[in-house]
Amino acid sequence: MSSLTLDAEALYGELLRGMRLQLAACAAPPQLVGVASGGEWLAQRLQKDLGLAGEPGVLSSSMHRDDFSQRGLASSGKTSLPFDVNGAHLIVVDDVLYTGRTIRAVLNELFDYGRPASVKLAVLVDRGGRELPVQADLAVARVALPASQTLELARAPDGRLSFRVQDR
Repeated sequence: MSSLTLDAEALYGELLRGMRLQLAACAAPPQLVGVASGGEWLAQRLQKDLGLAGEPGVLSSSMHRDDFSQRGLASSGKTSLPFDVNGAHLIVVDDVLYTGRTIRAVLNELFDYGRPASVKLAVLVDRGGRELPVQADLAVARVALPASQTLELARAPDGRLSFRVQDR
């Protein structure tokens, strides 16, 4: 087990501040779309804390993963986009950006629903280790972890966020 300690609640506060700056620069409020499941939790909370109307979308990576034959549908939730994707300005929200493969998969899923005008990516933690040319427009923290460890966002019943670092 690693001794890395990340304060997910403090990082969320920085994400919220960064999103407020992003929204101030937009002509029209973008739609938030969370990547199931950690990104979904973040998008729901941001939607409320930013005072945005409606519900955020949710994108599942399961149908477009390049390791689908090994993982199957895994634990990823279902895609739900309660708005028209065509022509929309979207901010995809995720907890941890690592290899870029999950983001590639959710972008493929997103384009199954239409063609957005623009897509930005906001993450709590960028842990490096990219295997694809994917980068976040907003990354609150950058950490380096060995490939033998995972970093996962957890949510308590009261909604408080925390990170778990585990050996594979």
